[in-house]
Amino acid sequence: MTYRTVMVGLDGAPTCAARTEVAIHLAQDFDAHLIGVAPTGMVDLPAAPGAAALLGDYAASAWPLLIEKAEEAAGEFRARCEAAGLPSFEAITDEGPVAASLAGRAHCTDLLVMSQPDPAQAGCRYELSTLEQVLLHGARPTLLVPYTHHGPLRMRRMLIGWDESREAVRAMTDALPLLRRAQQVTLAHWRHDPDSGRVLQRLHSVHQWLAFHGVEAQPQDLVTSLPIGEAMLSAACDLDTDLIVMGAYSHPRWSEFLFGGASRTLLGAMTVPVLMSH
Repeated sequence: MTYRTVMVGLDGAPTCAARTEVAIHLAQDFDAHLIGVAPTGMVDLPAAPGAAALLGDYAASAWPLLIEKAEEAAGEFRARCEAAGLPSFEAITDEGPVAASLAGRAHCTDLLVMSQPDPAQAGCRYELSTLEQVLLHGARPTLLVPYTHHGPLRMRRMLIGWDESREAVRAMTDALPLLRRAQQVTLAHWRHDPDSGRVLQRLHSVHQWLAFHGVEAQPQDLVTSLPIGEAMLSAACDLDTDLIVMGAYSHPRWSEFLFGGASRTLLGAMTVPVLMSH
């Protein structure tokens, strides 16, 4: 298994340049075809009272601007790929909602690259909602680049967060091409319950499965009083981790919304790139 196609979401955000650089280097490392997709999004109609009569004119003038911005993002991506000497790439503008566009087109790729929303930007809440929709409805893994990240993805040390869920298994499988390139892989399970008998048996089986696929991981079964997401971020810092691999939204969505969860913690506070699969 390898990555033969990599896709990156394009827009006018300041984080687009960093995620594009990560995607270009991944395409070079895996000799993959790179696809840049710039969705137009939809016209955000004003909701002011008495504005109904103006909606048609507003939409008519706003729509060409959305198309222009998408084409500009695609053009910048195309120029960067040419400058990098990438042999196989394409830039696409897609007229439609951002989340539906990216999730749908990612079905025909091996890996989607997106960015963590920058909380300092005005559209952060909308970007986070879009990202969550892509994670929940996309059929491929998503590599999330922190908004503070610069440079290509480093692949020396990787941390797998395993919680016995199908999403965690899916993420490990999706990340195999990256995990095989790492010098050090930690397979970690955090729990609040001190009874570890069954967990240790499962952890050993997962460790063995990874070895069969060419990944020599170091298993760790850890008891913590911290929320799991915070424990994961702390471990990533202690281990000087370059990439975290984890399942996205392993619990019911309403539970994640009410009580938080590792997925939401990582989306809000990631310090290194994170590969998520749902």
